[in-house]
Amino acid sequence: MGAMPKPAAPKYRTTNWPEYNAALKRRGSLEIWFDPQMHWLSKPCGRPGRPMRFSDSAIELCLTLKSLFNLPLRQVTGLVASLIKLAGLDWPVPDYTTLCRRQKTLVVELGGRPSSGGLRLLVDSTGIKMTGEGEWKTRKHGASYRRQWRKPVLS
Repeated sequence: MGAMPKPAAPKYRTTNWPEYNAALKRRGSLEIWFDPQMHWLSKPCGRPGRPMRFSDSAIELCLTLKSLFNLPLRQVTGLVASLIKLAGLDWPVPDYTTLCRRQKTLVVELGGRPSSGGLRLLVDSTGIKMTGEGEWKTRKHGASYRRQWRKPVLS
């Protein structure tokens, strides 16, 4: 009794190169919108001690970009500074020591990253939201604990 031969693997050929190239370009697209009304600086909390300078939303944005691009904290501050400058805002940028201290208590959990189009981050007064299609693994197996989206509770 002989083994049955395996079926031949299908061969995929790209027939529409302009559309294929455009899809590859869209994968590298990044759009970040800042709401000028966002509370970037922290409100006074009334507790003793030095008040926090930056809001949880500002720190969450920095830590989200850190996680997305796998950057060290010093490089994140440079990236955020350049994004704020491109947006035409005059907001101060948290330094890396502030991010290091605050990342211990603020949990940033990401949803799936888009695979078919560019990444869109919406930064408004309620926090950060990633929009787009989830990764294949997220669709097939569900989001892992580390990458689930958590919206900050702002008072």
